[in-house]
Amino acid sequence: MSDDPTSTTTVPVAPGADGRTHEVPVVPDAAPAGAVRGATTAALVERVDALDGALAVGGTRFDADVVTRVGGTIDRVRERLALGVDHTVVALAGGTGSGKSSLFNAVSRLQFADVGVRRPTTSRVTACVWGADGGPLLDWIGVDPEHRIERESLLDGDSEASLRGLVLLDLPDHDSIAPEHREVVDRVLPQVDLLVWVVDPQKYADDALHSGYLRRMTGRDASMLLVLNQVDTVPPEVRGDLVADVRRLLVEDGLPDVQVHEVSATTGDGVAGLRDALADAVARRSVAAVHADAEIADAARLVRAQVAPREPAPSSLAVGVVVDRLSAAAGLTAVGDAVAAAVRGGAGEPPRLGEVHADGVGLARASWLSSVTQGLPRPWAEDLRSRVATTAELRLAVTSALAHVPLAARRSRAATTSLVLAAVAGLAGLVGAGLLLAERLGADVPWQPPTGAVAGVLALSVLLLGVATLVRRRAASRRRAKVVADGRAAIESAARSRLLTPTQDVLAEHRHARELASRALGED
Repeated sequence: MSDDPTSTTTVPVAPGADGRTHEVPVVPDAAPAGAVRGATTAALVERVDALDGALAVGGTRFDADVVTRVGGTIDRVRERLALGVDHTVVALAGGTGSGKSSLFNAVSRLQFADVGVRRPTTSRVTACVWGADGGPLLDWIGVDPEHRIERESLLDGDSEASLRGLVLLDLPDHDSIAPEHREVVDRVLPQVDLLVWVVDPQKYADDALHSGYLRRMTGRDASMLLVLNQVDTVPPEVRGDLVADVRRLLVEDGLPDVQVHEVSATTGDGVAGLRDALADAVARRSVAAVHADAEIADAARLVRAQVAPREPAPSSLAVGVVVDRLSAAAGLTAVGDAVAAAVRGGAGEPPRLGEVHADGVGLARASWLSSVTQGLPRPWAEDLRSRVATTAELRLAVTSALAHVPLAARRSRAATTSLVLAAVAGLAGLVGAGLLLAERLGADVPWQPPTGAVAGVLALSVLLLGVATLVRRRAASRRRAKVVADGRAAIESAARSRLLTPTQDVLAEHRHARELASRALGED
């Protein structure tokens, strides 16, 4: 085939009904992509990426042995996925003269494999791929570039769609006198999804096949077929007995469920049924996909054991209790009371926040950690403890935050105004009362105020004094509440930045690692 990807190569096709050999063009670029690396490969790649992501997120919080084992699985599976696992590798194996290559050509409908005297005498594998991206896989299997072909072309339409993803291998004769032939067969067989043993009517009972291979494959019935080729050379009345004898030998080999197909690559009899059997195999998951799935799942279970089933409940992240404890450690209530007393007494000297007690801060931190690490694996809990503020750091943060809380005990203007008015009214009332008293004692006074007016002014003075006291108390209460609220807000800000935020970071990483592990397991 040409190295030019845009070139068209003609290849001979198996003889048609008219007995002539026809040639059809094979257009590599026209073959449907994704036959070998398709949806299954993409899904497994996503799971491997999730597994790798979980390792990256978990980091040193995962056990080192687990990281090593899972990392090895990731490397191994990625190498295999790079070849694709949507393919189905089918190998035609058999002895000399069984007609494997003729059957290869009949199934592929191409005259590509060498047959008869033209069959290569060296250990070579011939391959036909229904798809456009089988090159890396065939390199891995060890198929020489000159012994591989892509089957589908534009002229096929959808006639080959049922086999899309099939990699058909024609192996060297297992009974060849050349030892390298058997070595190739033994190397390739473990890599195939379906093994098709091709036998002929003369040598179907060959001991080299039964004792050398079949009896060693007990339990692989579902991944094997036996093709009795060249049935056109057997009289029709004898075929039933021949097939029955083949089945008897398979039962003796411990393979009672292996299907037997009667085929003639020469006449085409049975080839359509064999292609249908291969299409059924293509519709199943490949061995490579099953193995990759199992390896990823095992590794994902190891990773998931490194995280908790869930994170602490959201209620455990509420900072209210911590703020209460830190407020008590800072004596915030007492400071608020002192501010209120200063406002009530009219003193201008503001109180000062006292020392934030280290023991109280330590208790607040300990209660927080006890709540948020509940149920976390030890490495995650230790990482969380290391990332939140220490007792000393938290104490400093609270002290610094409280330093910005205003504590000035300002006088109430309304209370001051009421006091001034009360004093004026009281003074006026006392003057009036003095004039009334002097008049009763016989003194000559220039003006005598009404008795009722004097009593009213004195009553007003007492009322204004009461109003001033009430206003001052309310102002003191509001100021106390403001100091406490501002102080708690400052403490909460410190608690959020030094406790809550680093905790949320660790728990978010834990959740991410847990979700990635579940995704690697194929769970939603």
